[in-house]
Amino acid sequence: MAKENPFAPNPKLKVYLDGELVPVGEAKISVFDHGLLYGDGVFEGLRTYNGKVFRIDAHIRRLFESAKAICLKIPMTHEELVEAVNQTVKANGVVDGYVRLVVTRGVGYLGLSFTRTANPSVFIIADQIELYPPETYTKGMAVITSSVVRNHPNAVSPRIKSLNYLNNILAKIEAIDAGVPEAILFNHMGFVAECTGDNIFLVRNGEVLTPGVNEGLLEGITRGVVIELLRKRSIPFRETQLTRHDLYVADECFLTGSAAEVVPVTKIDGRVIGDGQPGPLTRQIMADFHACVRGNAV
Repeated sequence: MAKENPFAPNPKLKVYLDGELVPVGEAKISVFDHGLLYGDGVFEGLRTYNGKVFRIDAHIRRLFESAKAICLKIPMTHEELVEAVNQTVKANGVVDGYVRLVVTRGVGYLGLSFTRTANPSVFIIADQIELYPPETYTKGMAVITSSVVRNHPNAVSPRIKSLNYLNNILAKIEAIDAGVPEAILFNHMGFVAECTGDNIFLVRNGEVLTPGVNEGLLEGITRGVVIELLRKRSIPFRETQLTRHDLYVADECFLTGSAAEVVPVTKIDGRVIGDGQPGPLTRQIMADFHACVRGNAV
């Protein structure tokens, strides 16, 4: 007899599945779907604030780019996906929450060939999320650098938000084993790429630094918003190659992601960053981001 799952979803949720909103208990895909068998598919994680999906068009554009990169034809238009996401959010009464939009390759034969699959599947989940506890945002968090190397861009490009997340998961396991919630990955050349689920920014001598898109990272939507906010405030900013040394000597460090938003880092590999508290520039960006998502002028 199966044990009760303490992490089971809210049984009242409704999931969008291939054109219909169905009870979560009926939201099922085939065991022959190549998204399950091979991680063959793409996804997006979006946030809602005050009942509105934040930067939905940017997320949908990135979804289509990821799908194009793996020769996956999404069976809906951009506009239809926007409508489906909004419909799912409304059906579940989600005000401030999270949306997971997934497109799988579809049901097919056993074997890798995508030509032996049919009817890609689209499903959307809208629910609540709390990635980190509230005190993390006021006190900062500790992270480690991972021994796991970020995917080589000529293997599975990190710029594709695919269903195969084992590279990230292996680094996440390493972080959890070390007693911290997040890990920084380096690329195959030894430069900083990103974290398991977030992009990374450093502050050094009043300048904000972050890896460029060619360093093996996903171009995060929140990352892009933060860059916009930096430019609005005329804060010195540069995309550049970063090393382990740059991490250790940074004055400030923060991570960005749709689920995490903007989260300060105050310790890396046991080394205290700055004075061990979220720095002034980090706090400014956090405040600006919160104002942005709430629709206030920055």
